[in-house]
Amino acid sequence: MPDSQAGSAGTGTAATESPTASNGGQGTGTAPADERRFRIYTAIVLAVGLLAAAVVSMWLPFEGSVHLWWIGPLLALSFLGAEQLGVNVDVRSGISWTISFTEIPLVIGFFVAPFEVVLAAHVVAGVTTLLARKVTGRVLYNAGAFLIEVTSAFAVAGLVKNAIGGTEHMPWVAALAGTLTAPLASTLLAMAAVRVLRRRMRVGTVLRLAGRILVVGFVNASVGLTGYLVISKTPEAWPIVLAVSLGLAALYWAYSDLLREQRDMEALSDVSLMVARSGQQAAARPASRADEIGEDIDFGEWVTIAERIKDQLAARRVVLRLRLEPDEPMRAVVGGEDLPAGLVRPDDPLLRLPGAHVRHFRITEANPEVRAALQDRGSQEALVVPLRSANQLLGVVEAHDRLSRWRGFGKYDVQLLGTMASHLATALDNRRLLATLRHDAYHDPLTGLLNRPGFRQVARDPLRERPHCVVLRVDLDVFSTVSDALGYAWADRMVMAAGRRIRDALGKDVPLARLEGASFAALIVDRTPEQAHAAAERLRDLLSAPYPVDRLTVEANAMVGYAAATADDGQAGQAIDVDSLLQRADVAVRATRGGEEVRGYVPSMGQIFLRRFQMVTQFRQALEDGQVSVHYQPKVSLPGKQVVGVEALVRWQHPEFGRVDPDEFVPAVEAAGLVGVLTSFVLEMALDRVRRWLDEGLRISVAVNLSVRNLADEDFPAKVADALARFGVPAELLTFELTESGVMADPARALPILRELHGLGIVLAVDDFGTGYSSLAYLRQLPVDQVKIDKSFVLGMGTDLSDLAVVRSIVELGHSLGLTVVAEGVEEDVARDQLEAMGCDVAQGYLISRPLSEERLEAWLLARTARSRGHHAETVLTLLT
Repeated sequence: MPDSQAGSAGTGTAATESPTASNGGQGTGTAPADERRFRIYTAIVLAVGLLAAAVVSMWLPFEGSVHLWWIGPLLALSFLGAEQLGVNVDVRSGISWTISFTEIPLVIGFFVAPFEVVLAAHVVAGVTTLLARKVTGRVLYNAGAFLIEVTSAFAVAGLVKNAIGGTEHMPWVAALAGTLTAPLASTLLAMAAVRVLRRRMRVGTVLRLAGRILVVGFVNASVGLTGYLVISKTPEAWPIVLAVSLGLAALYWAYSDLLREQRDMEALSDVSLMVARSGQQAAARPASRADEIGEDIDFGEWVTIAERIKDQLAARRVVLRLRLEPDEPMRAVVGGEDLPAGLVRPDDPLLRLPGAHVRHFRITEANPEVRAALQDRGSQEALVVPLRSANQLLGVVEAHDRLSRWRGFGKYDVQLLGTMASHLATALDNRRLLATLRHDAYHDPLTGLLNRPGFRQVARDPLRERPHCVVLRVDLDVFSTVSDALGYAWADRMVMAAGRRIRDALGKDVPLARLEGASFAALIVDRTPEQAHAAAERLRDLLSAPYPVDRLTVEANAMVGYAAATADDGQAGQAIDVDSLLQRADVAVRATRGGEEVRGYVPSMGQIFLRRFQMVTQFRQALEDGQVSVHYQPKVSLPGKQVVGVEALVRWQHPEFGRVDPDEFVPAVEAAGLVGVLTSFVLEMALDRVRRWLDEGLRISVAVNLSVRNLADEDFPAKVADALARFGVPAELLTFELTESGVMADPARALPILRELHGLGIVLAVDDFGTGYSSLAYLRQLPVDQVKIDKSFVLGMGTDLSDLAVVRSIVELGHSLGLTVVAEGVEEDVARDQLEAMGCDVAQGYLISRPLSEERLEAWLLARTARSRGHHAETVLTLLT
C-alpha cells in the first residue's frame, strides 16, 4: 500500500517522495506551497475513497458464509504480515518499489469475506504498519489510498463477474482481475502525488514500473488463487502450497539483493563522480587571492550529494559535516529534513569517533548522553561514520531514521554507508590534493601572492570587462645587494615585507603577484593614467621607507612602471593581452633607470626595446652576412713609440639602423646569452689577423675583451687553446681584457678560469682600472700582467690635479707589482708627455689612432710607421713623428 515514506509502498506499488524541497542549499524541508497542495490532494483522495466504499458496499452484497466471523481478524493479520515481509527495490532517487505479498490475502478475501470485512482488514493493517514505522504525517492520505485500492478491486471484480454471466460464487477470473486493479490504482495515486509535489518522473519509468507491478501482482495473485483453489478442493495439499509460497518469497528476496547491490554500486559511483566533478569545476574557476584550499566548495553541489546518499539509504535525513581547514569547525550540509536549530554542540557524543567504522545509535538502546544527542536531532536512530584520510578527519556523515523498513537500519545499510564513506573520503582527499596543486601552481610559495601564471589568469576577466585597467610593475633594487651581503634568507624577509606593504596599500581585492626576485605586478581597474601615476608615486614612497629586518634597518629604493590599456588593445572584440601590458610596464620600469623612479609607458619606449629585440634576433644572421666586423686600435710603447699591439673592437653596420654603437648592442647580446658567439667571432678574426702579420714578419699582439659570461664557461680555456693551435699563434701574442666588476661578480668561478688562461701563456689585462675595487689586495689576487688606466682619468689629467694623482698612483702601483701599465684615452700630446714622464709603458687613444678597419689599419701602418729589424730578426714598427 502506498504511504508517504520516501521509498515505501505496499501491494507492489510505487510510493510518493517525501514532499521536500531545497531551502537555499543548506538543507531541505517541506515547501509550504507543496504542503498545501498535498493536503488538498489528501482530502480529495480520502473523500473519494469513502464515497466509493459506500457505493460499492451497496452494490455488491456478500454471497459467502456470514458465520465465519473470525475471517476478518485473520485477514487483517494476513495483510499485516504481508506488509512486514515486503521487499524494497529502489526505482529512482526518492522513489522505491516494494514487492509485497498483500495480493495473496486480497485475492482470497474475494472468496471468503464480504467487501466491508476485506476493506476494514486492509485499512487496519496498513495504518498499523505506518504507525509502527512512525510515519504519522501521511496517515490520512494512505487511509484514503487503501480505501480506493480495495474499492476499485471489488468494483472491477464485480463488473467482470457480471460480464461473464454472474455466477453464484465469485469466479476466479473476476477475483484475479480485481486483485490486479488494486496495485494499478495505488500506482496512479502515487504518480498523481508526484505531480502534486512538482516532482518529475519520466514516462518510460512510469510504464516500466506499471509493467513490473502487473507482473508481480499477477504472480502473487496467481499463487494465492491457486493455493486457495487447491486447498478448498484438496485440504491435505496445503504443505505444497506453503512450499511454493516460500519458494516465491525466496526468489523475491534474492532478486531484491541483486537489485540492491546494483543500486548500491550505482550510488557509490554517483557520489564519487559528483565530488570529482565539483572539484573539476572548482579547478576551472579563475584563481584569486581568496582561492585557498577548501574555500572553493559549492554547498549546492554537496546538498545534491547528501540527497543522493539519503535516497539510497531511504533515510529521513543525511548530514554531511565537512572540515575545510584543520583548525576550523565543521560546516553542515543537510539532505532531507532540516536540522533543529542550535546544533551541534562541541562535545556532541555522536561526533566522538575514534575509529573509522560506522556506528549505529538507537534511542532505545543508548545511554543518556547519546539519547539526548538523538533527541536534539529529532531522530530515533542514526548511522554515523567519519571521513578520514591518513589519520586526518575530513568530515562526518550522519544518516537519521530509516524510512523504507519497519525494523530501521540494517546490516546492509551499515555496509553501504561504510563503503560510501570510504569512497567519499578518497574523493574528498583527491579534491583537496587537486586544490593544493592548483593553489601551488598559481601562487608564489614565499609570499603567498599570485605568481605570473596566476596573475595572467586572474587579470583576464577584468581586462575583458573593464575599459580602464592599469598594470603596475614594482622593482626593489636592493634585493641582489641584500642577498650578497646578508644571504637569501634576509632578502626573502625583505620581499615578504614589501609584498605586505603593497597589499596593504592597494587593498585585498586588487590582483597582486610576485613575478620574480623582488619584482611585483598589480592590476588596478577604473583608473585614468593620471590616477595610476599618483597611485604609483604613493606606492614607491611607501616601499622606499626603511625595512626593519630583525635588529637591522635596511635602506631600499623602489622603481615603479605602469602601463594603461589603450583603445587599440581591445579591438575586434579580443581581450587585452595581459602579457603585453606586463611587458610594457617592464619597459617603463627599465626607463626609470634614467633618474625618474616612476614612469608610465609611452610607445616610444617600446620602439627602443623593439629595436634591441630585433638586434638580438638578427645577430647570428648579421655575423653570417658580414654586417659585423672587427676594427683595431693601435697601441704604442712609451717612450720608444713602437707599435706593440692592437685592441680588437667589434662594429655592426645594420642595414636598417645603420652603424650601431657597441654600447647598445653588446649588452643586449650579452643578456640574450649570445656573448659566447660574439667572443668566438672576434677571437677568430683577431687570431687570423695576427697569423697574417706573423707571416709578414710582424710580431704584433691583439687584445680581445672578455665578458663576465665568458668567465662562467668552464670550457672557455679549452676553446681558446684550440683556436691558438689552429691559427698557429703564440699565446703571448693574445691578450684578454676584463673589467674589475666582471671578475668580482663571481670570483669563485672566475679565478680558476683566469688561472687556466694565464697558464696557457695568454696575457691578462685589467680594463678600466680605477673605477672599481682598485685595491692592492685585489691586484695581488688576480693572475694579471697588465693594468689599463681608465680613460676618464687620462682625459682629466690636464685640468684636474686629482685625476693626475690617480694616474700617477696607478702607474706606481702597477710597476711595484711588476705589471705593464697601459693608458687609454690619450688624445693630446700633453697627456702623452705626462704619461711618458711618469713611466707609463703603453699608450692608446685618438692621438695615436682611432679604431680602424682591417684595410685602413694596413694603410695606417704603411703611412705612419717605419720598419726596422729587431734583435730577434723580426720587423719592428716605429711610429713616425
